[in-house]
Amino acid sequence: MSQEALLLESKFGSFKVATFPRPTSALAGEILIKVQASALNPIDWKVRDYGWLISDDNYPAILGLDIAGDVEDVGEGVVGFRKGDRVFYNGGLKNEYAGFQQYSRAPAEIVAKIPKNLTYSQASSIPVGFISAACGLYAKAPIGLGLNPAVDDVEKKFQGKAVVVIGGSTSVGQYAIQLLRYLGFSTIIAYASAYHSSYLKSLGATDFIDRKVVSFSNLDTAVKKITSSPIEIVYDALSSPDSQPAGYKVLTNGGKMVITLPNEIKDKVDDDKKEILQVHGNVHPESHREFGVTLFGKLSKLLEDGIIVPNKVEDLPNGLEAIVEGLRRLKNNEVSGTKLVSHPNETA
Repeated sequence: MSQEALLLESKFGSFKVATFPRPTSALAGEILIKVQASALNPIDWKVRDYGWLISDDNYPAILGLDIAGDVEDVGEGVVGFRKGDRVFYNGGLKNEYAGFQQYSRAPAEIVAKIPKNLTYSQASSIPVGFISAACGLYAKAPIGLGLNPAVDDVEKKFQGKAVVVIGGSTSVGQYAIQLLRYLGFSTIIAYASAYHSSYLKSLGATDFIDRKVVSFSNLDTAVKKITSSPIEIVYDALSSPDSQPAGYKVLTNGGKMVITLPNEIKDKVDDDKKEILQVHGNVHPESHREFGVTLFGKLSKLLEDGIIVPNKVEDLPNGLEAIVEGLRRLKNNEVSGTKLVSHPNETA
C-alpha cells in the first residue's frame, strides 16, 4: 500500500510531496498511527540546509518529529491502547517513525493519549519542545540537570531560588518556564520580546526582560536589578553565538546552563566551575529512553490538570504541500511564540 509523504530527496536537496510505501500493521511493542497533525521545528530546515542527522544512504528522507493522530493498529505486547485512540508522540529519524507522512510507527512506551480538552494540533505542539525542556532540566546527568527525574511534584524544594530562561517565547522556552514553575522556583525571569510578556507570565514567568530593550551584553545587569539571588540555572532556548555567552555571564560560580545547540562559548574559565549541558530533545535513543518512558507516562495527567499547556498553534492549509513554505518562515524568523502545524491527511 502507498501513502503521500514529504520527501527530502537528497542531502542538501529539495523537498517533494510524493507517493511512498506505507506501513500497514504495527510491529511488536509498537503502534501504527494515522497522522492527523505534524508540527514543524527549526531542526527540520536545518537538516536540509546543514546536512545534519541523516546519513548519505538514508535518502530520500522523511522528517517531522512532533506528531499526533489516531491509533490504526496495535502491535503484539502493547497494552493500554486500542484502535481509534487519539495519541501524540515524539517522532524518530528513521522514515517509518517520522511525521511528514500520512501514517507513522511509534514505540508504544513513548506514546501518550491526547486529553479530551486538546486538539490534534495542540497535542502535536508538545513533544520536541517539551522533551527538550524536560530532559535538560529534569533528567539525571549526563542527560540533564537532574532536578526532577521522577517528574513528581517537588515544588517546595526550589522555593527562594531564581532562574533565567533565554528565549522564553520559543516552544522550548515556554515549556521550560512551565516546568520551572512546577518545581516551585520563586523567581523565573523570561528574556524575550515584550509582545509575549503577558502570556509568558501566565505560564509561570514571574519577571520579564525585553530583548528589544536589553541587549545580550547587558542581560546580567538587568537580571541583577530584578533579584539579588544567585542564578544557579540558566536555560538558553535560543543558544545562539550571542545568547550563550550572555547566559554564561549571568550564572553564578558553580552554576549550570542548558543549551539546545552546540557550545559557542569561547571564553570559559575552568576556575568558575560553571557547567554547560547541551540537551538532546528526543527520547528514541537508548540513552534517553528510560526518562522518556517516565515522561510520557506522566504527560497526559500533567496536561489534564493544566500544569502543562501546549503552545499556541497556527494550522497550515493544503496538507503536506504547506510544510515547505512553513519551514521557510521558520528559517527567516517570521514565526514567534506559535507552532506551525501541518495536516498530512489533508493532502489532495
